[in-house]
Order: sequence, then C-alpha cells, then structure tokens
Amino acid sequence: MHPNPNFASTLQWILPVVIGIIFCALSSLIKEPARKNYMTVMIAGAGAAYLSGGGFGKTELAFLTLMTLVAYLASATSGARAYQFIGIGWLLHTAWDVAHHLYGNPLLPFSATSSLG
Repeated sequence: MHPNPNFASTLQWILPVVIGIIFCALSSLIKEPARKNYMTVMIAGAGAAYLSGGGFGKTELAFLTLMTLVAYLASATSGARAYQFIGIGWLLHTAWDVAHHLYGNPLLPFSATSSLG
C-alpha cells in the first residue's frame, strides 16, 4: 500500500464536492433525451479514466467492463430505470476513486488528492 497524501488545506476536501455540484448543475441544463445519452457516455468514460495509470492492474479492466455494462444498461432502458443505472455508475466511479485514494494511486499523478472522491 502506498502512503496517503497529507491534506494541506480544507480546500482539498471541499473542491471535489464543488466540482461535483457544478457538473450536476451544468448537466441539468441539457434537455432530455440528450441528457440521458450524455450521462451514459460520461459513465463509460468514467470507467476508462484509470486505464492509463493501471494502479490495480488487471482489475482496472474488470472495472471498465462493469462500467461499460452499466452504461449500456442505462442507454438501453428508458425513464427512471435508466437513471437508476446512471446513479449506480456514478456510485461505482466514486467508490473506485476512493479505493485509488486510499491505495495512494491517484488519477492525476501530479495531484495527490485527485482521487479523493
């Protein structure tokens, strides 16, 4: 296990939340059905975010496969059911971010808290 970064400021804790809120606010401006399609693409991309780092080895490919399946299920369904899969996808991505943070292998090597979640 790699050492966890020390938090120099409260901003490092707050910034991921602020970015998430801004993303949600901007995404809410997209009208349906384009929003559902946009979110499924974002879910698939979120699954591929860690491929270049390979912090968990072949498990990264398994996670990408899971996220691709979740994105497909979101795109193949309609209504609230689609957003259930989109929500599951974002929760999985957040859990993967936290796992990388705890392991000490952040998404962006130059930013120790980039995987804070």
